[in-house]
Amino acid sequence: MNKIFKYSFIALLFFSLVSCTKNQVGGSATVNGVVSHHGKAIADAYVYIKYDATEFPGDDYTLYNTFVKVDGSGNYSIPLYKGNYYIYARGYDYAIPAPYIVKGGLSLTARSSENLSKDIAVSE
Repeated sequence: MNKIFKYSFIALLFFSLVSCTKNQVGGSATVNGVVSHHGKAIADAYVYIKYDATEFPGDDYTLYNTFVKVDGSGNYSIPLYKGNYYIYARGYDYAIPAPYIVKGGLSLTARSSENLSKDIAVSE
């Protein structure tokens, strides 16, 4: 009887730890917004997501965990689990002199089932 209790407790503890998902995409919280440069939407930009981050990790996109591509109107939407994230957008504004690259980001904290609206202002 003691062994059954012990194994049941270990199994319960294991499943409790595994089921608490944090800092990943795919959850019930959502962040959405527009990537823009001086009020102009930046179409086809990329929004990179760094899990469990509150500060800018850097320009190198390989430092991020995943990404989404914004639509032709600059809109993005990312389903998230609760946690801390840094989102970084990078795109091209062909209305400015070459090299046209605009970028910027922000940190956010998502709670379970929360819908956040976070526009990302990018600059040269």
